Amino acid sequence: MSLNGKIAIVTGAARGIGQATAKRLASEGATVIAADIQDASATVDAIAQLGGKAHAYELDVRVMNSWADTVREVIDGHGRVDLLANVAGVVNMLSEDSVVGLTEEAWDNVINTDLKGVWLGMRAVIPHMIERGGGRIVNISSMAALRGLPNLASYSAAKGGVVSLTKQAAFEYGPHNILINAICPGTIDTPILADITDEMREANANAHIVRRLGLPEEIASMVAYLMREGSFLTGEIYPVDGGWAAKGNF
Repeated sequence: MSLNGKIAIVTGAARGIGQATAKRLASEGATVIAADIQDASATVDAIAQLGGKAHAYELDVRVMNSWADTVREVIDGHGRVDLLANVAGVVNMLSEDSVVGLTEEAWDNVINTDLKGVWLGMRAVIPHMIERGGGRIVNISSMAALRGLPNLASYSAAKGGVVSLTKQAAFEYGPHNILINAICPGTIDTPILADITDEMREANANAHIVRRLGLPEEIASMVAYLMREGSFLTGEIYPVDGGWAAKGNF
């Protein structure tokens, strides 16, 4: 499937994996709705400089009405929504992230963004996709969904929920030609890692067989593949992790 002329909503598009995904889908011909609670105009400008098409939308993925307003505006302005990449996510910066040490505020912040935001996004676009005869959705989970990792209780819970929700949604809406998959990245070199120590960066790099961190563009390429080529792929979970799962230890 060519992405030429497709309308793609990408959340978390202001930076990191979301920004890279927006750029990649635009480079393959999609008109990108660069949605973020932060200003995504830099992403839109970068896409325009490369000859692509994109529009910045303010979206709080945690809020149902924000999703409803955004999807309505996109349909009014562009006629349809063909693709959704649920990328927006946060890690817990408010408290310790062990099961016992988590605060309720920290738990709610991560779950509402990383899991509830994915649910609300699918809830907002799927009825329209059913009317149009299909669509494709890619949700970003994490390797943290598949194994225990230190001090990532809320994040692991949220991303594990994304895996299960992806499978459930794929089961429910596959008969309507809506193909839904998830990607579990390894540790990706995004702004979230800006403040970690050199020792932590090295440890994270060495967790992967390739002995480096992943790049946002490498995750974006898998999103684009699933949007473009994945006509017989749905309900699947794809580790894109530099061999982390095969290595078997942190």
